[in-house]
This record gives sequence, structure tokens and C-alpha cells, in this order.
Amino acid sequence: MERDLIVLTDLELVEKVKSGDRRSFSELVKRHQRSLLRLSLRFVKDMDVAEDVTQEAFIKAYEKLNSFEGRASFKSWLFQIGVNTARNKLREFKRDTVDVEDVHLAVAAEAEHTLVHTAVADILQKEVDKLPMKQKTALVLRVYEDMSFNEIAEIMECPYDTAKANYRHALMKLRTTFEQQEELKNWTEEVGGFFTEMNHKFAEAEG
Repeated sequence: MERDLIVLTDLELVEKVKSGDRRSFSELVKRHQRSLLRLSLRFVKDMDVAEDVTQEAFIKAYEKLNSFEGRASFKSWLFQIGVNTARNKLREFKRDTVDVEDVHLAVAAEAEHTLVHTAVADILQKEVDKLPMKQKTALVLRVYEDMSFNEIAEIMECPYDTAKANYRHALMKLRTTFEQQEELKNWTEEVGGFFTEMNHKFAEAEG
């Protein structure tokens, strides 16, 4: 029976859950829990808290599933719940829990390797954490989760142009910060790392 669930799309699984099949929701959890945990960790910077956020987000998704109409993908809808849950957690704690060592052990998105060379990853993470929440959200979803601007707009509950503008402003701030560090800039250009990719992504945001 579980093999039958594996071949179903997310939307088909959602319909089965709405019809009372709880096993189908377990399959949705299996599909998306790792990416949702990674996303949560980007915001709360603590593995235990990120796991709480992930669990709460899935519980909320299950409780609200009847309100899901399928106009966006299930993943976008779930990520919207996850981002809002993470924000609420941050408001609760109101403290900085940044531990870059833990973050990089847990976050393994493929984009990590293309956006920045490993040697400057820690510096990048600190600069990303300084961004306003909306800019950070747009950047994380686009770069680390490889989501489209349409999906980002759905998750952030804002117009397409606003989502893209937040992403562009985030890139501008990061690029300015790194350009002010000449030694770092020269080194990363030599290895073809951060600045080559940064300029490519900036051009994408302008397009």
C-alpha cells in the first residue's frame, strides 16, 4: 500500500487525506520534512528549535488542510506555514542563537556549493543573518531552496515584483559588503567562486 502512495502527486495525496486517509499525510511528511527542517534552520539557527518549528508547521498544515485549494503547490503552501511559524518562534525568543558551526553541519542545499566557496560560507551566513526578514526570506527561498519568484511570492504572501525586489535588495547588500573586503574579493575571484555567481544572480534579479 505504501508503494501506491509513493507514485501519487502531492495534490493527489492531499485529496486522500481530506477523504480521511491519514497515511497519505505521513507520505507528505516524508517527502518534505528534510527541506522544511533545512528552511527552518536557516531562520532559527538552532536544531532543536528548528525541529519544533518543523513539527508545528506539519501539525498546522494537517489542521488547515481543508483550506488548501491547490492553487499553489503543496510545498509552497507548507513553506508559507513554516516561515510564519519560524517568525513566531523568533519573536518568542527575541535572542540571537546564531551558531554557524551547527548551521553548516545541518544545511546541505546544493546551492551552497554554487553560491559561495566553502571558505567564505561562514562570512556569508553572518551577513545573511543581518538582512531584514523579508529580504532574508526571499534570498533563502531563491538561493538555497531554488524556488521560483512565483513560489516565493506565494510563500511571502506578496506580489511577484515585491518578492523579486526583496531578493534584489538582499543581493545588493551582500555584494556591497563583500566588495568592501578587497582581500576576500580578490581571493574568491581567483577561485571563480562567490563573485562570479553573485554577479550572475544579480543579473537574474535585474532581468
